[in-house]
Amino acid sequence: MKVPMLDLNVQYEPLLPAIRQAIEKVFASHKYIMGPQVKELEEKMQEYLGVKHAIGCASGTDALVLAVKALGIGEGDEVITTPFTFFATASSIWRNNARPRFVDIDSRTFNLDPSLIEAAITPRTKAIMPVHLFGQCSDMTAIMEIARKHKLAVIEDNAQGIGCIWDGKMSCSFGDIGTLSFFPSKNLGAMGDGGMCLTNCDDLAAKLRQLRVHGENPKYYHKWVGLNSRLDTLQAAILSVKLDALAGWSEMRRANANFYNQHLASIPQIRTPWIDPRAVSIYNQYTLVCEDRDGLKKHLQSKEIGCAIYYPLPLHLQECFAELGYKAGDLPVAEKMSASVLSIPVYPEISDIQKQYVCDSIVEYYRG
Repeated sequence: MKVPMLDLNVQYEPLLPAIRQAIEKVFASHKYIMGPQVKELEEKMQEYLGVKHAIGCASGTDALVLAVKALGIGEGDEVITTPFTFFATASSIWRNNARPRFVDIDSRTFNLDPSLIEAAITPRTKAIMPVHLFGQCSDMTAIMEIARKHKLAVIEDNAQGIGCIWDGKMSCSFGDIGTLSFFPSKNLGAMGDGGMCLTNCDDLAAKLRQLRVHGENPKYYHKWVGLNSRLDTLQAAILSVKLDALAGWSEMRRANANFYNQHLASIPQIRTPWIDPRAVSIYNQYTLVCEDRDGLKKHLQSKEIGCAIYYPLPLHLQECFAELGYKAGDLPVAEKMSASVLSIPVYPEISDIQKQYVCDSIVEYYRG
């Protein structure tokens, strides 16, 4: 049996008539850049996430770059963030001539450990950038309390967590700016790249809208040097159709996660995901902590089961950040997780037979 890590064929099949109709409307209008479908998606996203402003852009990476830039963070500044995340989290800080200051993670949630943040604050610290990794919201109660105490901005990197909840409140609604990625493999994925910034601040929203079009307003007059980072109209039209299905997909992912939790609980060599009681996860990934991770990965691949390591080398040990001076052992939890995590298929449409095959294959590896 073959079980892919993600199956976009089964996801798109029931949506294709509506998506084709949405695309044809764009073709008929020929408004391929900043067409009305972009504003339509932004308004739908504002309602879905409970935020005042949504600003579409070209990618999740650009959303982070724009967020850092809009907050005026630059040369000589520091942003506290996690080393256990996709590269764009830290690169967005670096590309604005600021520096990431990495803080270790909570071994249970894989997210930034709030208890370590205050010790990392320096006179150069301007913001905290938590990541809602694998679809579980960071501890935003503690993070926002620290940010208010030290007068720091907060950027929520929500590339993996659209729709995740903390203490009854949607992600992207806590900090100064939240960001989304619509990379095709995300829970809400486009047919290409796309991203979005979200904020409740009128001034930040106006600045973000200006920055995404080279910093111009009005046309050909530039207050800032911005980016060419507009959400494509075709992608907005597709995402608007898919957004209507997102809540149902999230429920299906949670059901799949519960299946795994029940069927893998008796295996002492692995740890299933721990979800904080205050959180509602949307399981962008279902990530195990495993003994002999690499052996298990090889075994699953031999069974034609998709699996992936997110992430094999934490950011503080990446060669491009060597000048920051971090060394192996500085952030031990992130380093340990990088050596032991493995994600298995949890996409909404995976069947019970496929999930059972995944579980049986894991049991087979550890019990022989």
